[in-house]
Amino acid sequence: MGICLCGLGGNGMVVWFLGFKMKKNPFTVYIFNLAVADFSVLLLSFLIILVNFCVQGIYFHDQNAIFAFCYWVHAPYYFFHLTGLGLLTALCTERCISVLFPIWYRCSRPKHLSAIVSCVLWAGSVLSTLLVLIIFSSLLLFSNLILFIKLRYGSQRRHPGRLFVAILLNILFFFVFGIPYSVEIILFVYHSNELLPENLSFLLASLNSSINPVIYFLVGSYRQRRFEASVKAAFRRVFAEKTMCEEGSQDLRDTAAESSV
Repeated sequence: MGICLCGLGGNGMVVWFLGFKMKKNPFTVYIFNLAVADFSVLLLSFLIILVNFCVQGIYFHDQNAIFAFCYWVHAPYYFFHLTGLGLLTALCTERCISVLFPIWYRCSRPKHLSAIVSCVLWAGSVLSTLLVLIIFSSLLLFSNLILFIKLRYGSQRRHPGRLFVAILLNILFFFVFGIPYSVEIILFVYHSNELLPENLSFLLASLNSSINPVIYFLVGSYRQRRFEASVKAAFRRVFAEKTMCEEGSQDLRDTAAESSV
């Protein structure tokens, strides 16, 4: 319950900052929706834990009502959990494309692509959980590996930037904390969820949904081997990073200015 409350506060701050205090870019649209999904996961987690805590040692004449409540809460819980996986995959994939194909990304990327993809992911999370997990996990791992190799060993090496570091940490922690519960969803579908310790995977899933705001704060506040910044300043350092499109537009303006001179 403590983890859920901390995560609700952290994700609520991310939603508030990106929703009302900062102009969105293609990547922060995904981060905003990811924070909404994580907030929803933690809220449902809190309700599940609260109900189980209240019924411990208490006899209810209508046990079916408790089972029905847990079932109907777990259904949207799976939905938000898988939506978060899809949003994290889309975030990493678009970041990878912006590095591999900067000219196309700069000139031909649809303006509202991030919003459209986010809406499709929210609607598409009702698809088969097995298919969603396999596709999203493969894309997530593959695109992040390509992006890392490109930035580190490409012909034009660049510092990855705070936003990339934050995304990379999000993905690493998802594979540690989020995958076990995703696997449990699949096992639940096939009625064989006895293979995983449910309480442990549930705890790890709550940690996964709670840790992203902490990552944003730590990455944004890290300066000269010390952590010193307000939450607002740390978020701004991470989320205000220029996208490839903005960098390209600035380069084109600079080139035109030099030509005119």
